[in-house]
Amino acid sequence: MTIADDPATIAPAYKWVGTRPVRPDGFDKVTGRARFGADLRLPGMLEGAVLRSPHAHARIHSIDTTAALAIPGVKAVVTGADFPEPNGHPTDQDLARNIIARDKVLYEGHVVAAVAATSKRIARQAAQAIFVEYEVLPFVLDVDAAMAPDAPLLHDDLITKGVDPAPTEPSNVASRVVYERGELDQGFAAADVVVEREFTTKPVHQGYIEPHAAVADTTPNGRSTVWCSSQGHFAMRTYSAKVLGWDPTRLKVIPAEIGGGFGGKTTIYLEPLAVALSHKAGRPVRLVMGRDDVFRATGPASGSKTRIRIGADKSGKITAAQLWMAYEAGAFAGSPVGAASMTSIAGYAIPHFLIEGFDVVVNKPKVAAYRAPGAPQVAFAVESVIDELARSLGIDPIDLRLRNAVEEGAQASYGPKFPRIGFKETLQAIKDHPHYSAPLGPNQGRGVASGFWFNGGMNSSAVVHVNEDGNVTVVVGSPDIGGSRASMALMAAEELGIDYNRVQPVVADTEQVGFNDVTGGSRVTLATGAAVVEACRKVIADLRARSAKQWDVPIDQVEWVDGQAQHVDGSQPPLSLAAIAKGWGRTGGPISATAALNARGVGAGFSTQVVDLEVDPDTGYVTILRYTTAQDAGRAIHPSYVEGQMQGGVVQGIGWALNEEYIHTAEGTLDNPSFLDYRIPVASDLPMIDTIVVEVPNPGHPYGVRGVGEVGIVPPLAAVANAVAQATGHRYTDLPLSPPRVLEPLLDGEDRSRAEDRSA
Repeated sequence: MTIADDPATIAPAYKWVGTRPVRPDGFDKVTGRARFGADLRLPGMLEGAVLRSPHAHARIHSIDTTAALAIPGVKAVVTGADFPEPNGHPTDQDLARNIIARDKVLYEGHVVAAVAATSKRIARQAAQAIFVEYEVLPFVLDVDAAMAPDAPLLHDDLITKGVDPAPTEPSNVASRVVYERGELDQGFAAADVVVEREFTTKPVHQGYIEPHAAVADTTPNGRSTVWCSSQGHFAMRTYSAKVLGWDPTRLKVIPAEIGGGFGGKTTIYLEPLAVALSHKAGRPVRLVMGRDDVFRATGPASGSKTRIRIGADKSGKITAAQLWMAYEAGAFAGSPVGAASMTSIAGYAIPHFLIEGFDVVVNKPKVAAYRAPGAPQVAFAVESVIDELARSLGIDPIDLRLRNAVEEGAQASYGPKFPRIGFKETLQAIKDHPHYSAPLGPNQGRGVASGFWFNGGMNSSAVVHVNEDGNVTVVVGSPDIGGSRASMALMAAEELGIDYNRVQPVVADTEQVGFNDVTGGSRVTLATGAAVVEACRKVIADLRARSAKQWDVPIDQVEWVDGQAQHVDGSQPPLSLAAIAKGWGRTGGPISATAALNARGVGAGFSTQVVDLEVDPDTGYVTILRYTTAQDAGRAIHPSYVEGQMQGGVVQGIGWALNEEYIHTAEGTLDNPSFLDYRIPVASDLPMIDTIVVEVPNPGHPYGVRGVGEVGIVPPLAAVANAVAQATGHRYTDLPLSPPRVLEPLLDGEDRSRAEDRSA
């Protein structure tokens, strides 16, 4: 279902944009021909294995690799001593120390050494033969323990940034971020109802199906070619070069197909290890993670704690909000608490607020991005409290949001003014949907929540080549995760006026196209798409000039219409793209154009969602009955993939709300590092997710695109929690809402009732 914003006036008739053709890479992926990170096999290739820390926190006194190197078939072993001492920016130092430990290990799974051998079996045997002398240290696993005055320190030199006056002693708090406006006391004094609560969430993993993999082939001349599964091979080159102490141009990175990422493959884990092993062994080396490695040693989303207070007057206008947030960064600074602070109340026009966020290091893997990083956790708190306010005031939850929703011209809580946005349209779409007024049964509840994400722009390059037969090749450097090849081809076909099937999109390596930032931030269709459009327009200008030359007329008398050059007065027969390409030798040579840009005019994303569910009062088990999501896509270039992104975000959000969490033992080790024990939703757990694609075009993009990959995961945590609250009469503030957590207060209430009956 699609809702356009005044389609009669602002939605031009497109031939290809907005259609649903088969994706260019679809055949290879459904037939198994696509090559993913672990599929590459090179002549003489060695297999790698990694030795990881069994401790949450320990000092390394020595590493003895003698026994490992003595095993027949072992060709190379690397430890932290084989890499340059981390220097430069603190972020770069942390990146290097996360790849391989030096003096300390900071979480279970932290890499200590890596081995290359002639088989996986030998490599694993050799890794286990490495002897490491550890001094086990005290550890901290959550923000409360890490922020305690007597907490054991992960880093002796970590001084909190953003605090005035600056501390003189180290702590586990890396930084503080603040956003504020107005007078908080004045705002709460004007409130008739104030709700104050504390919320917690646990770390959760992105759950991509394909584990990390990398193959490196380092030649004697000191250059290395790397094949890897990532969301950005240019970033993999940059990061790996920093860890290795190399110039980036010594590395050529070739993107493999990617079996999911969701933000978790925007950083490096194996790539520098593979390069170092290959350099030492003089042969190609492949490293592939097992599933337990993925869980123990790659970045989950942050666990969090949020204290929140929001006030509103009798009319439902929110007068003030105060938020205190602490986010787990993992072993090194860099949680998404900054983004959480930006997004927390950005959807609402609140005159008085104070937002404080703290980035806290703990003895867990360094966190990584996960779809709208930081936003789902704080939206769980904000949207839960807004739901309580609505019920306390006797106002429909959507109406309360409509009364406070930002619109064009409003100043966001983090600073800039919004251009044209579609938040209110998503709210109204859900309110008008039959789902919202459908009857509910016993033990059933309905929850509503909204979400915001600012989306990204960043840097993109693209090249458009016209081939000698008039077909077109579009070359980009953005890995395709959610169908971006199709969106690039659709926009190119629309611009050039040719059939979609005449456009071949290619994801090129780091030596074949200009720099591209990662596929993340919901930026590719917007930013790389804008580069493709710009390159196509350069091609069209060239085609017009060539036609003008052939007709011996000024270029302003040549138009490009429906894939061919036309003289404005019709005095010349049209020239098709194929005809111009066939004669390019007479008009200036091959036809090609490049575009490179730093994308501006990024359109913010909004989503509103409603869920119906049922709670079993005897077990606490929650069954999702119905789910509808409305999201402003700006313009849906390929509606099927927009809907898929919306549905995927909802499914992952439901898993986060109901089942998913990292569970640690008393020794600080992960107790559920597999999909058997870490429960993600599967098809049988869910109904069909209904989608409403709202199209309020983004004025900053030639086709009105807004990023759609992230905001969909922001509302589900709160929507599910609000529905459970309605079904049970109890407000839950700790996720996930697994059956034991849901059942506990229900049993407590039942026991109290029985006790009261007995006393009467």
